[in-house]
Amino acid sequence: MKHLFFIVCCLFFGSLHAQQWQESFDDAVKLANEEDKPIVLVFSGSDWCPPCIRLKRNILDSEDFKAYASSHYIMYNADFPRKKKNLLPLDKLNANKSLAEKYNPKGHFPLVVVMNKQEMVLGKTGFDRKASPEKYISKLNSFVK
Repeated sequence: MKHLFFIVCCLFFGSLHAQQWQESFDDAVKLANEEDKPIVLVFSGSDWCPPCIRLKRNILDSEDFKAYASSHYIMYNADFPRKKKNLLPLDKLNANKSLAEKYNPKGHFPLVVVMNKQEMVLGKTGFDRKASPEKYISKLNSFVK
């Protein structure tokens, strides 16, 4: 019983520090307006793009980034997986394609787009494997100021 309580506590308190990825871009825009925060839109190929996988593993999934992002950004991942087991529902895939046409017409992966709550692009960046989570946060923040 003690082990179960410990696991539940870890899951609960661990989730408090995790950034929330929004289910749809519309949800992200709505929340950005409610909370007056910038949107971080990530274009990724989660199962075929090595730099995308490294960006997620080294930066986006780091504890430092998750803790900061949870209180400073609204996050949305426009993912384009290729493996059959990872394919998105058609409506979500079409929504991501529409976002790509507007914000990533050259098809760069990964591409991280920072925008204000009115969906105006403030800056774009990719992945620098030498960047730490702290440097990446600074880069994203440089677009907001």
